[in-house]
Parts: sequence; C-alpha cells; structure tokens
Amino acid sequence: MKVYLRDSVKEYDAPVTVEQIAADIGEGLHRAALAGKVNGKPVDLSYVVSQDAEVQILTFKDQEGKHIYNHTAAHVMAQAVKSIYPTAKLAIGPAIDTGFYYDIDYITPPTMEDLAKIEEEMQRIIKANLPIRREVLPRKNANALMRKLDEPYKLEMIAELPRGSEISFYHQGDFVDMCVGPHLKSTGVLKAVKLTSITGAYWRGDANNKMLTRIYGVAFDKKSALDEYLTLLEEAKKRDHNKLGRDLGIFMTEEKIGQGLPLLMPKGAKMLQVLQRFVEDEEERRGFMLTKTPAMAKNDLYKISGHWDHYRDKMFVIGDEEKDDEVLALRPMTCPFQYQIYKNGIKSYRDLPCRYAETATLFRNEASGEMHGLIRVRQFTLSDGHIVCMPEQIEEEFRRCLDLSYYFLNCLGLRDAVTFRFSKWDPKNTDKYIDNPSEWERTETLMKGILDRLGLDYVEAVGEAAFYGPKLDVQAKNVYGKEDTIITIQIDFASAARFEMTYVDENGVKKTPYIIHRSSIGCYERTLAMLIEKYAGAFPTWIAPTQVTVISLTDRTAPEVKELADKLNMLGFRADSDTRSEKVGYKIREAQLAKVPYMLIIGDKEKEEGKVSVRHRTEGDLGVMTIDEFVALLEKDIREKILK
Repeated sequence: MKVYLRDSVKEYDAPVTVEQIAADIGEGLHRAALAGKVNGKPVDLSYVVSQDAEVQILTFKDQEGKHIYNHTAAHVMAQAVKSIYPTAKLAIGPAIDTGFYYDIDYITPPTMEDLAKIEEEMQRIIKANLPIRREVLPRKNANALMRKLDEPYKLEMIAELPRGSEISFYHQGDFVDMCVGPHLKSTGVLKAVKLTSITGAYWRGDANNKMLTRIYGVAFDKKSALDEYLTLLEEAKKRDHNKLGRDLGIFMTEEKIGQGLPLLMPKGAKMLQVLQRFVEDEEERRGFMLTKTPAMAKNDLYKISGHWDHYRDKMFVIGDEEKDDEVLALRPMTCPFQYQIYKNGIKSYRDLPCRYAETATLFRNEASGEMHGLIRVRQFTLSDGHIVCMPEQIEEEFRRCLDLSYYFLNCLGLRDAVTFRFSKWDPKNTDKYIDNPSEWERTETLMKGILDRLGLDYVEAVGEAAFYGPKLDVQAKNVYGKEDTIITIQIDFASAARFEMTYVDENGVKKTPYIIHRSSIGCYERTLAMLIEKYAGAFPTWIAPTQVTVISLTDRTAPEVKELADKLNMLGFRADSDTRSEKVGYKIREAQLAKVPYMLIIGDKEKEEGKVSVRHRTEGDLGVMTIDEFVALLEKDIREKILK
C-alpha cells in the first residue's frame, strides 16, 4: 500500500492510522499533528488508511487544523455547559474563522458573569485529557440515543438527514455529541481557551423559532498566542464602531424604536450625506441615470421577481394574502422597480447599456441575534444600481462596475482591506435558488471567465449566490475578524425574461438583455461602520463631520472666531467655533478628542494681522497662515481626498 505525502511516498504492508503515518514522518510532526486529510477529506488521527491514498498531516499552522482545534474546543465547552446546566439542550456548535461558538437552549440562560465558571469547568475537562472517540450509529440507534439524552435539536437534525447518511457521534468521557467531525484525539491537546462573549441567536436563524443562547470563544495552541490575541482584542474594542460611534455622537439606538433601527445623529447624518453626494456625482459622471422609486410595492411585483418565493422570510410584509385584497411589502431591493422604468417604452440596441442608479432605503427582516451596530440592520441605505445590456457588453460593464468600486475604496482608504469571493449556487439546495441548472452553469462559467481575465485573486463559495445568479462579493472584516460583504456585483440570468424585458437588435429582432446588479459603495451604514473602525473616528478631512474648529485665545477674539467659522461654512466647509472662557490648551485637547482634523487659533496678534495659527490633529503646529492660504490648504486636502 502506497501513501502519497506532500513531497514523498511511503509504503506499508498493512493498514495504518493517520497518527502512525505522522510518527513515521518525524517526531516533531507527530507531536504537532491534530488530524489528517485522506484523499482530500479531513479525518481523525485514528482514521485507518487501508489502500493507496494521498495523505496530509494537519497541524495548527494549517487553516483546516485550526478549524478542527476550534471545533473540539466547542465540544469541550458544550460538555462543560452540560455539567453545570444538566437541563441545557444542545443545538449547533461550529468552528468559525475567529474561533468557535455553541448555540444552546437553557431554562435560565447564563450571563457574561457566568462564563468564568464555564471556563473553569472547561479547564478541568482539558486537564483530565479525556480520549475522544468516534462512533457511527444506524438512524434508529442514533434517534434512540438522542431521545435518551433528551436532545430535541439533534433529533430534528437527524430527521432532516437524507436516507442512508452516515450519522456519527463523538464521545469525551461520559459526554457524547452528534457531529460529523473530525476532532482532536483527546481534550488535553487543547492548550489555551477563552470564552469571549454571549448573545442571542434564533434556532436556524429564523425569527419564528426559539431564541437560543450563543457563547463565543477562541482557542490557541499556546498560552502566549492567546495572550497576544487578548491584547489585540482590547485594542479592537477601542476601535469597535458599535462603541466608538456612540461615544463620538455618530449614531445611537433606542429600545422604544427597535433593534436594527439605528438613529444617525448630526455627525453621522452629515457623513452619510457627504458620501451620498460624492457617490451620486461620480456615478452620474460614469453614465448612470438616477431613479427614485417607492419603498414598498404589492406582492404581485415580488412574485414576478422571485423574491416572494425565495426571499419572503427576509421581507416585512403588510397584510395577509388570505384576508386582504392587497398585500404590500417593504422593498428588500430596488431591482424590480427599476425594471419597470426600463420597460417604459421600446428599447433599441442603441439605448444599451442602460445604467440606472439609486440611493435606496431598503428593509430586511434580519434575525435579532445577527444584528450588530451599523453593520447588520433592518433598515439601511444602499448605493444600488442595475445595468441592462447586450451579451457582448456584459464583460465591459462588469469591469466598469468593479473599476467604480475600486475608485470609491481607494478614496476611502479601504482598498487594501478587502478580499474577493465568487459566490455560486448550491445544486443540492435548489429550494433556495431559481431551479435552472443549465443557466446556472452557463452564467457561472461566464462570470468565472470575466474574473479570471480581470486577474482577480478570489475564493469560491458554494451556496452564497443570489437566488437569480452568481455574484462577486467584495468582503471586509471588522475589528473582531468577522467578515461581511460590503460591495457586490451580480449577473442575473432570470429577471429579464421574468419581467419580459427586451430590446430590438440591429436586425429588428426582439432580444432578451443581460442584467448586472451592483452596489458601488455598498450599504452606507456598513461602510460608515468600516470607516469608524479603520480610522478610530479620526476621519480623513473630506469625510470628517467637522473639518475645522476655530478657537479663541482670549475673550477679545471671540467675535473674529465666530465670524471666521461662519465664513468657512459659507465657503462650503464644515466648521465650528470654541469661544469658551477656557485655557487654549484645554480647548485644543477637546478638539483633538473630537477627532477634528484642523484647529485654527486666533489671538490678539493673529487678529491684528488678519491671520490664523494652524494646527493639525496629527502633524501638530503648521504655523501662521492667512485665511486664503489656509482655505487653499483645506481645498487641496479635500479635493485630493488625502487620507490623514
């Protein structure tokens, strides 16, 4: 039997475990081994290789190795929880990019203060070094075991497994949990774990289901790595937009208004206005036509678009189909509205591409456990747009969309913070998508060709497509490492035909166009959250809600200070004044704490000479300037979108 390793081949006369193969390669690798991959499939170290196979040993240095390490930590946490709260019911406990979590149903949910005792019990389990053993059971026995352990969520998952599926369980001492695996060989392999937060999450992410308690944690292969992570976490908290945005008076929430419905305060509203004007002007320069469409529509429209069949659980519906003559829904997207504008009159091939853009207020019924600050909300503002074009135009239009997003990302200083994801459909889950396999294959092949010719470095994600077509998602992470989509470009193979959208080609023949969905700067609220975290509130001058604070050195110069602030505002800048009877150093510190880019100080000498003393929040004293000199400096800073 031959075992093909990364750079060598080993031969064995009898079946051998993955752990034995690791030991044969070297003592160091054996000590570091967490699991293995056999012919591309992750497996436990105890997995027996009985025929020729490609084998890879996974360690904590491998992403898949970290995933298995975190998954085992989630099981140890579940065991600790069941030890302390015997009546708790286990739901799901996956590893994630930033660690792990477990969703659990408690009679009395734990609080943040209770995490310490759960951690303490986890340490006891780790110290016991319990062997972890895999067991596969027939469906009947699996159901019997879960009924005996009174685990209703696991029974529900078993019921949903296709007939003939392998149902596996992992044992740790007297604890057992249903899991595909793989896992570490014993609990003692875990070296450093920490529970980080606790929140609510609906079972299956569905607001109609019960609210469970989700506990997050992290795990590392050495304590020093955990300590380093916790230090970074403390730094991240200082940049967390959900706290910093409130502290700086950018946004707030109010329980009486509702979750996921943030209130943008004057500073935040001003920043969104600046961004919106910037985006709309640039889109117009690039050939987009502005539309303004209703925030709601009859469900007839959403039935044509497919939202009613594939997206209704994410929509806010007004009325009842069985009782009311007319049922309305708040719009989750603008696409079907803009299609109606396109259909208003016959379109020729000379009219294409037809580019529509809209700053749209949209509504999505997000689960309460998923909402976070400005990143995931129930009402948001999107730089939405749709391009109707001929087949031969689609690649150029796709490229133009990406170029526009690049421009905005560069101006915001976010270009280096993003990655790209090619989101594809899942043929095993056709209920989620328009069921047309041949069109999915054709459109995904088309998009992949475009992405490759553009030279994009992207990952593929099965199951992340829109229900009507594949998409390129521009991804960014928040300060805690949680990834979200900030911009998307999609190719839609279904909507034009559904809405009977056509154009007349050069031969007078009616044809069905292509549609590209795109968000040029994405969701404004989410982008604002990213900016708060990137700049820790110290925004570039062109975005900053207040660009200049004019400060009086003495009460004698207060009139000149107010006059100059008014003049700057009349010139189109954003200025305020500070004429309080406080020491100038105190007023400068106040302006710096408010993250104001420029401070202008007027004392008796400056008043007499008609000049100002200029300070920058990071560069310090810039010297004395005339008003015209400072205005020229400020105009250059804003015009060139300088990121300081």
